[in-house]
Amino acid sequence: MTTKYVEKYPDDYEEEYHRFSCAHFIKRLFDILFSVFGLVILSPFFIIITILIKREDAGPVFFRGPRLGFRGKVFQILKFRTMINSPESYLGARITAQGDPRITPIGQWLRATKLNELPQLWNVLIGEMSLVGPRPEDPNVAEHWPEDARREILSMRPGITSPASVAYYDEERLLGAKDFMSEYFERILPDKLRLDRLYVRHHTFLTDLDAIFWTLLILVPRFRKNKLSEGWLFGGPFTRLVRTHVSWFVIDFFLALNCISVVGLLWRADRPINVGFGHSIVFGIFIAFLFGLLNTVLGVKTVSWSRAAPEDALSLFFSACMVIIINYCLYYFLPITTLPRDFVLIVSLLILLACIVVRYRLRVLNGLAGVWLNLRQRGYGAGERVIIVGAGEGGSFASWLLNGADFRKLYSVVGIVDDDPAKQGRRYDGFKVLGTTADIPTLVSRYDVGIIIYAISKISQADSDRIQNICKNTGRKIVNISSLITILHLYFAGETEMDHVD
Repeated sequence: MTTKYVEKYPDDYEEEYHRFSCAHFIKRLFDILFSVFGLVILSPFFIIITILIKREDAGPVFFRGPRLGFRGKVFQILKFRTMINSPESYLGARITAQGDPRITPIGQWLRATKLNELPQLWNVLIGEMSLVGPRPEDPNVAEHWPEDARREILSMRPGITSPASVAYYDEERLLGAKDFMSEYFERILPDKLRLDRLYVRHHTFLTDLDAIFWTLLILVPRFRKNKLSEGWLFGGPFTRLVRTHVSWFVIDFFLALNCISVVGLLWRADRPINVGFGHSIVFGIFIAFLFGLLNTVLGVKTVSWSRAAPEDALSLFFSACMVIIINYCLYYFLPITTLPRDFVLIVSLLILLACIVVRYRLRVLNGLAGVWLNLRQRGYGAGERVIIVGAGEGGSFASWLLNGADFRKLYSVVGIVDDDPAKQGRRYDGFKVLGTTADIPTLVSRYDVGIIIYAISKISQADSDRIQNICKNTGRKIVNISSLITILHLYFAGETEMDHVD
């Protein structure tokens, strides 16, 4: 089995792996530090589990089994033993279902709490596994993987946990007692492979932190009742916090600090001013915090500014103006600083301009003008509800089309779905990414969607078929504009023969 996986795709694996060499270094460093810390802290707990296993059933404390690792290399995974020590346990089915007689009572508890996986910290420390990554599979089960899925998933180290593990934390309960192997291969395995491939394509340090957070959270029984949507599974609290709040807070802080420095230098050329470094730091933090708070309340933090809608300009302008007013009023009624009032006003205006330019760049004037045109053209009726599949180029085209004067009266876009974790919760062309393609049925029902616009052009045929089947199963009208986008690409690329395009 080892020869098959190592010799068949060595170049492909190497190419996939080194695309993320910098990210790999950070990920590996985090794995080492976390695994050492975990093994030291949990060592007393390991002793207690060892005693419980030994008291219940004679035999080894740990289970070692073959699993496929990076580039298809087989390694021995380490777990606390949860089955009775008999030949039937080792020769039986590779997958376990609910009520499996091979599992001991203490083993059932270890599996339910996922504590049986903790010894894999050793696999992480020695480099065979990672904290977060596609779960390592038994070689016999992996033989059923499609070739493209095998190449992609085995291009990185397997992990103790993953988005797929979180989504299927109750896998054993989902499998029936009879013919559960067929049920696993037909129903669960394809979806787990899909989630693993999404993770491989889009994983970052922040998404790894999200996966660890969700793994710890599902250990609490009260949080297991509600199924986690894929939008939150791949774009969890850490990802959203940093990308929508922390990153802009840091940018706003340095913008404020630079504006204070520039105005301070110019002010000194004309008159004396006492602006110390500490004073500037406090003032900059206050401006950045206040601006960020108002942007959060108004929903501006979630905007993707490269594709902002016209009304986003007004929200940003209103937020920045409020910062000026609040800051100036506080200074006027609470004169607690030595900064001149005119200095505060000039700095605030400059920060307003800098924040708008950095976010919106050259689209500000177009956006403000577009608001007036849209207000004049907008109808009073609520049109048929539409959801757009794809936040990329096709989604931008669909958004532009539906925002036109004629279509805006007939249709109402409720949002976008996209499988990219970085886009979850963000706003593109004025519409929020509500979740992933797996969430389409739930979103269609929740928002009473009547039309689904499929707008993804650059995607594999297998993924395209899967997403379109999800759309068809909702029973709603489907408008496919991906072929049109492909034709336009071929046309502008100078392609003359386009008969092969569906």
